[in-house]
Amino acid sequence: MPKLWTETIDAHRRSVREAILDTAWALVAERGLLAVTMSQIAETTGIGRATLYKYFPDVEAILVACHERHVADHLGRLSEIRDQHGGAEERLEAVLQAYALILHHRGRHGTEEMAALVHRGEHIDRAQHEIVNLITEILVEVASTNRLREDVGVGELATFCVHALAAAGRLPSEAAVRRLVSVTLAGLRPPS
Repeated sequence: MPKLWTETIDAHRRSVREAILDTAWALVAERGLLAVTMSQIAETTGIGRATLYKYFPDVEAILVACHERHVADHLGRLSEIRDQHGGAEERLEAVLQAYALILHHRGRHGTEEMAALVHRGEHIDRAQHEIVNLITEILVEVASTNRLREDVGVGELATFCVHALAAAGRLPSEAAVRRLVSVTLAGLRPPS
């Protein structure tokens, strides 16, 4: 099979998959998790049910794929922030701030049913591991400037950051999120 044909088929499959994900997420946001069916997703996407079932076995699988896409986008954004120019401390603060805001906004969108469905499984474990690694990389740079406490290992400090910032999902405002980030950063500094 010619390469052009394969690329065209792959591009078509990707666009159909993306349309399914976009449609399902919008329908769940509009109607609620339990009110969306595979037939509604297929009809709204503009494809047949048989085609939809070639991509996903059920609504839950579609929503998990949607969430995996969101997580990948968030990780990409956090990596971009980490790779920006500037000092390690500034980049650390920017990454922690962005991560906390992601968690804060996630807490505002969706239901507990949706969270229980998509915030489990291997993709969540992988994502959390990637976030810890990303923060660890920056903390290693901060440590080289003697601006990081030395009584706790860098990996433990990165895990501390991730777990401390998890509280951002329940905070009432972005101002409260910024305060949480400040407290978290203060916990990373060497004792005076």
